[in-house]
Amino acid sequence: MADPLSVCPHCGAPLPDDVLVCPTCHTPVDLPSPRPAPLSDDGAPEAPPAEPPAAEAEPASPRAPDPPLGTRTPAPSKASARRLAPSPTNPFAAELSRRLARVAQWVEGAEPLGVQLPRLPAWAEEAARTSSNPEPWAEAVRGIERIAQKRIVVGFEEWQKRTKARLTRLEAYSVDSRLERDQIEDTLHAARTGDIAQALSTFQQVDRVVALKERHLDQAREELERVVALLRDMQALGVDPPQDPATVEEDLESELRAGKLAPLKQQIRSLRLQAVNRLKAGLPRYIAEYGDFLLDERAHGIATELEATELARGAREFFRGRPEEGLRRLRALQQTHGGPPSRSAQSAAARR
Repeated sequence: MADPLSVCPHCGAPLPDDVLVCPTCHTPVDLPSPRPAPLSDDGAPEAPPAEPPAAEAEPASPRAPDPPLGTRTPAPSKASARRLAPSPTNPFAAELSRRLARVAQWVEGAEPLGVQLPRLPAWAEEAARTSSNPEPWAEAVRGIERIAQKRIVVGFEEWQKRTKARLTRLEAYSVDSRLERDQIEDTLHAARTGDIAQALSTFQQVDRVVALKERHLDQAREELERVVALLRDMQALGVDPPQDPATVEEDLESELRAGKLAPLKQQIRSLRLQAVNRLKAGLPRYIAEYGDFLLDERAHGIATELEATELARGAREFFRGRPEEGLRRLRALQQTHGGPPSRSAQSAAARR
């Protein structure tokens, strides 16, 4: 018996198997229902043929989505191929990195010494890491280390001479430097025996301590010179200083060379306070008299605009809390332009 054909539900035209659109009316149709099973000779439906046993299911591996139509898949680049390719095994690579990092630390630590150390170029580092025969590169690195050590030792020997001269100056002002002298010898010994890291560490410590001691000494010296200059300027302008500048300088210098920095600074502060208090009482009178002196000169046809400006600047510096700068300007004005006769006579008498 022939199988019945499916028909279109819209126009009734017969439909071939497995079509989705009617060829007659061009209307979408559903898939045809499964055909009924054929009947046997006795009128019973025949059993469907036995299907072969299904193969054991395997898990599907994830698959990348297909590119859009018309898109060309780019070929892997050479750089990607190099990254994907396994790097050759080089037991020297780790040792090379360690030794190059050590040389880099030497270069950084030796900069204050003014020493230029050799370095392996970047291309040579890369070639050494990937070389199948690392022994020549290992010898090159050892040569760089030997040259660097020799230069560092020479740099430390020069540093030793400079630092010992600095320590001699500190010791002239009773600053103890025995520990620093011992550490200098330790630094040189460590550098000569190859312990460059320890030598650089000790060198930095000694340099910091010596610089700190020098800064304290220089600050005390500067304060001493400023207060003595203040007293001398007062004397030159006819304002009596609290103490004689020459005697003060001798006493303060003795304290400084004895290493008594704390008492010295206290004495300097006391002298400066006394001097400022005397200037507050005597300097306005000097400024007024000098201003009258300039006005008198101007009345006689002498140009005094620059001198009047400098007089005003000196007074302003003093009243703004900078007495040393104010008196320096006023004394310079007196030396270049002269001063009132009365003041000049008083200054000469004070110097005598």
